[in-house]
Amino acid sequence: MGALSLRLPESIHCHIRKIAKQEGVSINQFISSAVTEKISAIMTEEYIVKRAKRADIHKMERILAKVPDREPMAGDEL
Repeated sequence: MGALSLRLPESIHCHIRKIAKQEGVSINQFISSAVTEKISAIMTEEYIVKRAKRADIHKMERILAKVPDREPMAGDEL
């Protein structure tokens, strides 16, 4: 496991300390989880962009044309 020395403004450190305590985890665990979530979000975005570049708009339009035209179910209007 790697070690990282990190300098944060006191206000952010205070928020981290407070939230970590509320969550019942250490500050290290909280920061590790937050960084992991950020990495996951970036990797997911990169994956979606790659997949979108391979998309065939004409195939998508043919698939969407098969969807019946009807009113949305109650609760799905928005």
